[in-house]
Amino acid sequence: MPTTAPSPATPAGDILSRGPADRAGHVELRSAEELRELLGPPHQLVIDKVRQRLTPDDLDLLGRSPFCLVSTSDAQGNCDVSPRGDLPGFTHVLDATTLALPDRPGKRRADTFHNVLENPHAGLLYLIPGSKDVLRINGRARVLTDAPFFDAMTVRGQRPTLALLLDIDEIYLHCPASLRRSGVWEPQTWSASG
Repeated sequence: MPTTAPSPATPAGDILSRGPADRAGHVELRSAEELRELLGPPHQLVIDKVRQRLTPDDLDLLGRSPFCLVSTSDAQGNCDVSPRGDLPGFTHVLDATTLALPDRPGKRRADTFHNVLENPHAGLLYLIPGSKDVLRINGRARVLTDAPFFDAMTVRGQRPTLALLLDIDEIYLHCPASLRRSGVWEPQTWSASG
């Protein structure tokens, strides 16, 4: 059944000029036990697909992906998600448990790198336009200023100054349901104003 996004009942200007939202009636989840009771246990198939090493299928997906989201947080748990993109296959795979993302010129905020210096845990989410494949990789990151493989990450004559090196803890194909529901790859769902 097709669904459409709800339109805001209140004009944006009214919403943005309000004070904090009234939280009366909000019921907050308070424990992992309560969460498991509401959702039930995960299917064994979901548990079994988590692995610690890249497979040939993962390498194929990484080779076709021009885009990923990098999630990090600082020592206090303040989160950041930053987009990374380049030509398909921009992620450099060192071996079955290690990969590197080159840094490309940008706004120089370096939120990801600042976070990794305080907290090495990072998550990557790879997408391929038009594909239902979503590859999720979690691990421990380090910031490199040079390595022998930097030359292999040179694009348009620009050798990266920095790279994010990730030692993989877990990797798996994510459920594509959110991509189907959102219609993100269906041009007829895109806003004409973009």
